[in-house]
Formats: sequence, C-alpha cells, structure tokens
Amino acid sequence: MASEKFVGIQISPISFIDEGVDEVLDTLQQRVGVNVLLIGTVSWLGLKVGRSISHQLDGWPDHGVPEPSPLTGGAYVKTRPEYYKTTIIDDYGNRDPVMADKDVLEMVIPAARARGMQVYSELMEPFFKYAGHGSANTVGIPNLPQLMEVDFMGRIGSEPSTSNKDYRQWIRSMIEDQVRSYDLDGLMWCNERKSPLDQLITGGAPGDFSPDAWEEADRRGIDVERVRIAFREVYDFFQAARAGQDFVDGAWVEFWRVLLANPEVLLWERFWLERNKDLDRELYGIVKWCNPKLQFGLNVWNRNHFNFFRKAQWPWLEQTTYSDWVKPITYQHQSGEIYAKEQADFHKTFLRDVPPEDMTPIMYTLLGLNEAPWSEVVQKGLDPDTYVYGQCADTVRGVQGKVPVYMGLGVDAPRTRPDQAVCTPDIVYRSVHATYRAGGKGVIFSPNYASMKLTNLDGAAKALEELGLK
Repeated sequence: MASEKFVGIQISPISFIDEGVDEVLDTLQQRVGVNVLLIGTVSWLGLKVGRSISHQLDGWPDHGVPEPSPLTGGAYVKTRPEYYKTTIIDDYGNRDPVMADKDVLEMVIPAARARGMQVYSELMEPFFKYAGHGSANTVGIPNLPQLMEVDFMGRIGSEPSTSNKDYRQWIRSMIEDQVRSYDLDGLMWCNERKSPLDQLITGGAPGDFSPDAWEEADRRGIDVERVRIAFREVYDFFQAARAGQDFVDGAWVEFWRVLLANPEVLLWERFWLERNKDLDRELYGIVKWCNPKLQFGLNVWNRNHFNFFRKAQWPWLEQTTYSDWVKPITYQHQSGEIYAKEQADFHKTFLRDVPPEDMTPIMYTLLGLNEAPWSEVVQKGLDPDTYVYGQCADTVRGVQGKVPVYMGLGVDAPRTRPDQAVCTPDIVYRSVHATYRAGGKGVIFSPNYASMKLTNLDGAAKALEELGLK
C-alpha cells in the first residue's frame, strides 16, 4: 500500500513565510506523514492563501503566527507576459509586502523534491467570492468589471462570466503558464459555481445572459429571449415562496406547476451546466497537451452530495472523462451546518410546507446519508464512520475503477457558529480509516494547513501509521 501512497495537504503561501519552508515540510512529512503538497497559487480568498479565517471562534492553531493574515490576494507565483497576449487580464500579481519578489512554487519545489514529496498547484473557480473573505469588487484587476455576468433582468452580476471569452482565456493562460513553467506533478482544480437553479432557490436572479453567453446559446439554437421571459415567472414563484405567500395547492405543487409551464428554465440550466463543465474539460486538455504526465485532479464541492439537483447533474462517471483523480469534499465537523444551510433554502421555497424535522429522514434516504436528526446535525456534525465512509464508497462505485478517489478530509475547516461541531483528533483519525476501508486510495487534508491544529493532524498520523502509510 505504501508504494501507492497519496497523503496530501492543502497549504497556503503564508505558512511558508511564517514558519519557513524546511520547518513546514519536515513537520508535515515526519510528524503527519504527508507526501503531497497542494499549494494555493492564485486566489483572493483568505481560506486559500492566508491564515485562519475563523480564529475568533476556533482560536489560533498551535503553529504559525497568531495574527490576522496581511494578504489581500492575487498570484503568488510569477506571471509571464507571453502567456497573456490573448486576454485583457495580464496583471493579477499580489501586492502583499510580505510576499514581495517571492514565488511560492520556486520557494517550495526544490525542498519538496529533496524530500521526495509531490507538488500540485491548487486553483479554485470562482476566484473572487466566498463566505465574506474574497469579493469581486475588492479585487484590483484592471478590466475585471467588464467581464461580469448579466442576470436575466439585464443587471451586471457579482461574479465574472465563465462564458466571457477574455475571462475564460485568462484561466486557460494561467493554467498553461503554471504547468509549463514549474516542475509540478499536477494541478487540482475546484469548480464551485451556483447554477441558475441554485441561484433561484437561494433568492437570487439567475444569469448568465452576458453577450458571450447569449451568443453561444444562440449558436446552439436556444431562444434566449424566451428563456428570459420564463425566468421571470419562475423567479416570481421563488420570491413569493420566500415571502410567505400562500399557494392554492401548496408550495411543492406550485413549484412544479410553474417549472413545467416554463421548461426553458431547465433548458438554460442544462446549457449553463454544460458550459461550466466545458471549462473543466478544456483545462484538463490544456494540462495534458502541455505535459501528458501531469495529473489533473478535481476537487468536488460537497454541495453536490447535499443537494439532489446537483447530485443528478454531476455524476461521478462523467467526471472521470476529464480527470485523473477525484477529491470529494467531506469536511465532517463543519458539514452539519453546510447541510442545514442547503436544506434551509429548500424549506424556504418548494419544501416550505414540510417541517425540516419531518423531511430530514426522507432526505437522508434520498441522498444516501445516515446522520444526526435535524435538531442536532449542526452541533454533532457528520460522523466519519457513516458520512466519510458512505461518500467514499459512493464515489468509488461511481467512478467504476476508472480513476482513484482521494477523500478531502476536513481538519479544522472554518466554523461559522459557536454551537457548530468542533474538529478533534478522533474525528480525523476515524476519517482516515473510513476512507481506506471504503476503497479510497488516498486522503487530502483540507482546506488549509494554516488553520489546522497539529494536535488534530496527530489523529491522521496515528491512523496512517496503523495503515502502514507513515
């Protein structure tokens, strides 16, 4: 088993500045058993490039600098102009004094190679907005406002359009730049976009009706104007449901009534989804064209297994056609709150007439979960022996042996509520064992080493040692 070892950890640039490259690598390799580094190279999210974003609830970890991160975001690697001649975004380097003239991959790769460790670049789309610690309107990239989505009412949105030719080409250029310029083992890509249906359910006005998206839809024979009209009616239903309006036949029946009367919404959902997946497929192709030996891994959103719409839209077998491995996100202690939030939006809209306490056992059955009741799920979190094991087993069945499954295990994933379950060494220990017991081929400790307590990582080390992987 040791010869196939993949024990990874996601890590931000600030840790190497705070603690020193050699100290970090020695700690991870010798104390924990890590042999794969997944380094955040471009981001404006504190979760990806900075220190702990939940220190007020969780305290500071037992390593690093116990102060808020000074990083504002951008590229923490060099960017080479020759790769950006076909996009209007060519200046996105970070402006953080602590990282001045530093390239995190140049800093880490030689030391990692000397220790026999693998190095991946970790990137996530969208780059600009997540949980209050990254936002498009605070990112100082020239021309970025020109690349935004447009909602069905014609208003400029808050995220870049993935159909915008310049934005799309910028991401392609970024990937080519990194995989050609560094001695990497691969790249891990994460795609966390809300679809039009997601946006409706959460109270938003869906896009993307920007000029490039409109042009592509028209080329595919979609009547975009009719789609916009359909969205108005479905949007009005969701707004009325969230406002508490009564429906003659109840919210569930009314939801299906308005959706079936406006099938163009589902047509647009499929179009948007395929454009979203197309980006993943394009990036896989670029990596393989530049160097067929490099690995392209997919970091897959946990909303995909907490939301039955998304679970239907993102089958594992399809994802094996454009990945070398998959990483399902299962942040156990944090996930009770994430599940509750996902379901709360359902219960504000089409499931408004069903108490969540009554619906939870049914939803667990539909989603393949077996966790705490609604009244306790946030406080207890999700159990590694049921949740991590179950999601890993489901994924292993789903990929049908075509690619390995590396489970994304939460270690001190940020909490948002004081009563939310807290990470412990036992949770991490049992999560590692559950992964390998369910047929997983590796683990990735997530989301960021800078937030992790070494005492909790010791739980991982104990399990890895028992498995002969340390």
